[in-house]
Amino acid sequence: MNTIAQLLDERGPLVLPGVYDPLSALLAARAGFRAVFLSGFALSATHLGRPDVGILGQAEVLDAARRVCAVATCPVIVDIDTGYDNVAATVRALIEIGAAGCFLEDQVWPKRCGHMRGKQVVALDDYLPKLDAALGTRGDALFHVTARTDARAAVGLDEAITRATAFAAAGADAVFVEAPESTEEMALVRARVPADVTLVANMVEQGRTPLRPTSELAAHGYQMVVVPVTGVLAAAHALEAAYGTLARDGGSTAVAADLMGFDALNALLDLDPSYRH
Repeated sequence: MNTIAQLLDERGPLVLPGVYDPLSALLAARAGFRAVFLSGFALSATHLGRPDVGILGQAEVLDAARRVCAVATCPVIVDIDTGYDNVAATVRALIEIGAAGCFLEDQVWPKRCGHMRGKQVVALDDYLPKLDAALGTRGDALFHVTARTDARAAVGLDEAITRATAFAAAGADAVFVEAPESTEEMALVRARVPADVTLVANMVEQGRTPLRPTSELAAHGYQMVVVPVTGVLAAAHALEAAYGTLARDGGSTAVAADLMGFDALNALLDLDPSYRH
């Protein structure tokens, strides 16, 4: 299986769809994605039925990562929020699980989804030791570390760019300025962060950052594009429609065309053909 660094050297950019369980990871890989992102927002919604406001903890994230990595046919990058109580222990566990990388952010705990109001960030001098711990813990493992700052909303764009530059200087494999609010702000980030630094764009439906096609983001210097909630939003919409129809009609006939076939799902799950009908 290729590393994230190898994938970034191939045709670009690297698009990371958000997944939240083994099934969503299998479907994303089958769609042709070269890597996937275990999304904290999606995981909090599906694993706990709660919003992404710092409720999800290390144990839940590592458990989900273990299950996803066990079946994934492509590299898995894991959202580890602020790293929890011990960044080194979290990264060490991810490497043992077989994860390909992580995103580590600078919010004050309990954190919030990057496109929500009320975020706060820790001092840069408090974040850099966490980043150093993540980088140092990986040792010789080909584990990709993305350093994320939420300073744009909490402090301002200039501080966010200052932090992104500091993250790159500290050795982060990629840097991620969360929630710029215009294409002009995204361009300013790219212009002021050294050109050889891998930049991450985050595309969130109804979020603060304008949605842009992957090709456009690539043309403007963003080599990694994370799309963290499209899958869970689609799944929630489909389930709402299917369950609503079932409750209303007492059957699924009206939505039958929208359902994956029983045999098709079993095939995706690699069921031995001898066990089918």
